[in-house]
Amino acid sequence: MNTTVDLHQLVQCMGDAIIVADAHEKIILWNPAATRIFGYSAAEALGQTLDLIVPERQRHQHNAGYSNSMKTGTTRYGASLLKVPALHKDGSTLSIAFTVGMLFDDHHQANGVLAVIRDETERFAQERALKKRIADLENPLA
Repeated sequence: MNTTVDLHQLVQCMGDAIIVADAHEKIILWNPAATRIFGYSAAEALGQTLDLIVPERQRHQHNAGYSNSMKTGTTRYGASLLKVPALHKDGSTLSIAFTVGMLFDDHHQANGVLAVIRDETERFAQERALKKRIADLENPLA
């Protein structure tokens, strides 16, 4: 059995977005699922910073954390699933869930970040509606 995997083909066929940004937050990999989720073509996204998809109100915190990760070679999130808002090309807000991984050069210096991202907007809206319905049922006078 051949166990060789074509990494390019793997990235291209993933249902989740795969985005890689370099040490300066410039997007260097943007797969077709990222286009489907965020609305930007690879040509539009490549070379841009992650501000492209990070909402304005989260940018300062995001940029500070990214810079710290590049300096220390670590992320405080580890393998945790992160759930945050994101921006679509049309200006709408998405709810995304993602994991991150640090990338390193031959000298073990951090030189980028890989994110695997899933659009959770519909599920998040359903969950919020269900929580509201439960709250309304538990407190009928509200």
